Amino acid sequence: MRVGLFIPCYVNQFYPQVGIATLQLLQKLGVEVVYPLNQTCCGQPMANSGFEHLTKGCNELFVDNFNEFEYIVCPSGSCTLHIKDHLHDERNEAAAIAVRGKVYELAEFLTDVLNVESLNAYFPHKVGFHQSCHGQRGLKLSQMTELVAEPFSKPEKLLRMVKGLEFVPLSRQDECCGFGGTFCVTEEAVSAKMGKDRVEDHLQHGAEFIAGGDMSCLMHMEGILKRQQSKVQVKHLAEILNA
Repeated sequence: MRVGLFIPCYVNQFYPQVGIATLQLLQKLGVEVVYPLNQTCCGQPMANSGFEHLTKGCNELFVDNFNEFEYIVCPSGSCTLHIKDHLHDERNEAAAIAVRGKVYELAEFLTDVLNVESLNAYFPHKVGFHQSCHGQRGLKLSQMTELVAEPFSKPEKLLRMVKGLEFVPLSRQDECCGFGGTFCVTEEAVSAKMGKDRVEDHLQHGAEFIAGGDMSCLMHMEGILKRQQSKVQVKHLAEILNA
C-alpha cells in the first residue's frame, strides 16, 4: 500500500511534530508513505471565505501531487473534507474526482481501510477528546448526539487501544470549540467564549490533555489554556497513537 501524506499548512508551519507522528504511525503499521515536497495549501481558507474561484492553482497542484497514490491520508478533518467536497481541475476533472475518492482523514483511514484492532502505544494520562465539526458532521467520524442513533466514534475507538490512557467523558461531547477558520477572526468575541466553554468542559472532568484530530481547533483551545495559565495541554490524535 502506497500512501501520499497530505499535511495542512498550520501543521507544517506551527506543529510539525504532528506530521512526523502521522508519518511514523503509518510506517509502524506497515504502510509505505510518500510526502510530495511540492504540496502547498489545499485552498480551504479561500473557499471558506467565499473565494473558491481563487483556488484554481491550489486545486491543480493538489491533483498533480497526489493523483498517483492509492490512498491519500491527512491528519485534519477540515482539510480532508475540503478536498472531498470541493476539489476540481478543469484540465482533468476525472483525475480530480478520483483524488476526491481516495483522500482519508487519519482516524478514518486507520479504522476503515487498515482495520486497526490494536496499537503498541502507551500514554498514561487522562484524555478528553474534542471532536471537530468537519470531522463529525462532514466525514461522519462519530455519531452526532442529537440523533436517536447508535453512538460510535472512530477516534475514541483508537484511543481506547492506547495502554495507560484514561478516556474522560464530557458533558457536551460534540460541541463546537468556536475556531471555525475565519470565524475566529470575524467573530472574535463569540469564538473566544465558545472556546472557553469547550475548554471548561474538559477541565471540569479532570482532563490532563485535550486531544483532537484537527490542530486548528486544538490551537484555538491551546491559546485559551495558556492565557488561563492552565497546565492542561493539547495533543493531536496522531501524537498519542504514536506515543
